[in-house]
Amino acid sequence: MDEERFNLSLRKLLKQFGVTAQREIEKAVDTARKSGALDGRDALHARATMEVDGLPTDIVVEGRIELT
Repeated sequence: MDEERFNLSLRKLLKQFGVTAQREIEKAVDTARKSGALDGRDALHARATMEVDGLPTDIVVEGRIELT
């Protein structure tokens, strides 16, 4: 296995995931605030699950998104 190539491709995937996820979460929060579903003082529980074909388990990361 080429460790450098592996690390670079993994970092590229994670960067793409992070940028896309942030953009989509920002849009969803904006829509929810405009509709009144969120008042802007909420804290949201978040869970990201990544499936990788060929690996036996999914990767799950959990945390909170603070709006204030």
